[in-house]
Amino acid sequence: MEPRSIEHLDVQGKRVFVRIDANVPLDGDRITDDTRLGAALATIQLLLDGGARVILASHLGRPKGKPTPEYRMAPVAAALSELAGREIPALDEITGDAVEQRVASLAPGSALMLENLRFDPGEEANDADLAKQLSRLADLYVNDAFGAAHRAHASTVGVPALLPAYAGLLLRKEVASLSTLLAAPERPFVAIVGGAKVSDKLTVIGGLLQRVDTLLIGGGMANTFLLADGYEIGSSLAEPDQVEEARRVMRAAAERGVAVVLPSDAVIARSLEDPSGTIVSTEAVPPTMAIYDIGPETIARFGNEIGEARTIFWNGPMGVFERTAFSTGTRGIALAVAKADGYSVVGGGDSVAAIEQMGVASAIDHISTGGGASLEFLERETLPGIAAIPEAE
Repeated sequence: MEPRSIEHLDVQGKRVFVRIDANVPLDGDRITDDTRLGAALATIQLLLDGGARVILASHLGRPKGKPTPEYRMAPVAAALSELAGREIPALDEITGDAVEQRVASLAPGSALMLENLRFDPGEEANDADLAKQLSRLADLYVNDAFGAAHRAHASTVGVPALLPAYAGLLLRKEVASLSTLLAAPERPFVAIVGGAKVSDKLTVIGGLLQRVDTLLIGGGMANTFLLADGYEIGSSLAEPDQVEEARRVMRAAAERGVAVVLPSDAVIARSLEDPSGTIVSTEAVPPTMAIYDIGPETIARFGNEIGEARTIFWNGPMGVFERTAFSTGTRGIALAVAKADGYSVVGGGDSVAAIEQMGVASAIDHISTGGGASLEFLERETLPGIAAIPEAE
């Protein structure tokens, strides 16, 4: 499915509600990574240049349905103003008379930002009344928040049901790039999946088995698969209640002829506070030690598979990437993906962070702004926020 796009839309004087993904990391009022804001800029600029009156909306953090000072949108609006080179004021409300008055006073070619959508419990509940109130603010709806398109929320599916709906430039690019992995990917197709929990990604892994030739598993989730394969993993993070599911995945992979490659060595330590780790075989993890990263042998094995691939998808870190002592595996995979000749797609915060830190972003064919969204798209071939937009003619 290709959603219809704003690219050739006449927006002069129109009020345009734009759902962006401004869920950026904050240190107090300081944004520590503005990648998502930069990604939304092309759509915002196109609308402003076209004379639209732009109403920006996003969530930030997990305020659990109530106003929370540390998740206010003011710092985001300030950062966007700097990136766009024009003032984008932040309102302190989401809906209501005051908001409607501010929107009515917007001049063509100007924008404002609503308060954090998740301050209203109706956002995550896809409340019909909230969607109706938001829709009253605009003439057109644009979704450019791929990172939130897998959520059936008021701003992603409720509002587009009430207004003419279009995809922003970023959303369209994400769909086109990820669809390449679905339509006719070149073989061999290798997927690298990491992160902490198997339970978060079991259904996605099941979907990937229908598409890939090789599945490389790292990170904390690999520990559950090692446990399922009969290995002792010491005090490592794992989900024992998911062992049977991991075995089911490995049986399904074998039936389909998909190679599932688990770590053969690891970096272990007594705790995350240790300044360095010890490299051991995954067959020799002591009871008092925990696995925090993949080892050099595994990096090389994974790297060989990646190097031979014609299509590559990577989501999730190979270890506790935020700790320098346990970041080598993730960084090694970042380099391997960057060096590979195959078509490469990377999604997920730590995976993207590794790509950026290694200075190899330009070598990746597509860096997705949505980790969970990119995984679910590959599993389901669409997302609620995309399905809510009519298809292109």
